[in-house]
Amino acid sequence: MAPTQKELAKLAGVSAGTVSNVVNGVPGVSEAARQKVLAAIRQLNYRPNLIARSLRTNRTQTLGIVVPDITIPFFPKIIRGAEQAAREAGYFLMVLDSENDHTRETAMLELLRSQRSEGTLLVAAGGHGWSKEAAASVTAQSPLVCLDRLPEGLAVDSVCVDDARAAAMAVSHLVERGHREIAVVTGPLTLRNEQARLRGYRTAMQHHGLQVRERLVWQGGFLPAEIDRVCQEGMLGARERPTAIFATNGVTGLSTLKSLAALGLETPRDVAFVCFDELNAEELFRPGITTVVQPAFEIGSRAVQVLLRRVRAGVENTGPLETVRLPATLVVRESSSAQIGSGGGGAAGKRKR
Repeated sequence: MAPTQKELAKLAGVSAGTVSNVVNGVPGVSEAARQKVLAAIRQLNYRPNLIARSLRTNRTQTLGIVVPDITIPFFPKIIRGAEQAAREAGYFLMVLDSENDHTRETAMLELLRSQRSEGTLLVAAGGHGWSKEAAASVTAQSPLVCLDRLPEGLAVDSVCVDDARAAAMAVSHLVERGHREIAVVTGPLTLRNEQARLRGYRTAMQHHGLQVRERLVWQGGFLPAEIDRVCQEGMLGARERPTAIFATNGVTGLSTLKSLAALGLETPRDVAFVCFDELNAEELFRPGITTVVQPAFEIGSRAVQVLLRRVRAGVENTGPLETVRLPATLVVRESSSAQIGSGGGGAAGKRKR
């Protein structure tokens, strides 16, 4: 039979109330008494009944995170940061995969709510905005924090990098290498971070006195077929193709590289390339890909901190939205190494179809 808290109290020589306070993490217990209780817990191999405790305290000590594709290396790094921060705060983290499907995403959020998760982190599926009704439903009972991807229509706390500034840094790098005809391939523009990265592209071009050519703004998504289509049209449908391409996320970037290879083009020989986000198995790419690297672990960790502030506020959870924006870094590799003349164009840009 499992030991009880009364047995713990008798062995430790303290009151049952002191044992309860130690087990439940209530402050105010002296260090000497706490050590006696912990020693008794170890000696009797005591395991608290979490279900009973959650019913008694109305707290489950659990958080949830929903990601769009757990096979993309960026997301496990976020999860690791979130899990460590949750564990250090005495919480468990449940991980669910929406498979980048909005319907499944809402079902996963509902599942976490039914399991009495005290708060949820969400990396949104792409391609869908949120209606007022859907947004009100998912935020009604427990706090929600978005990280990395920020969908339209969902006004919640958020943690991500400064997307516009990071994108501008990547595009400026290409301009400084002599490129003037720079294409941008985006993910779904229903995500506010994708909008910000496109805005950063435009800002950098204008900052360097370059015209933003709309024919070089290729609006894509997360599906390989979408990216292949816009790349085929962009590379084959213009008299002068771009000398450089900036992809606004890793999924889009990988599909862009595949599309370029299908066209018989190599980077950086035919077109320079920079990607926002690290790609799958980055170390296997030859040439190496110049990348905007996000602090994924820190994003997950900071998101848990923001979420727990909301959880602990309880019914007083009415403060202004918190927006945490972290700096990204540019890791320069071979894909953007070919420098062309400062006069613009370059041999690659002048080739006809």
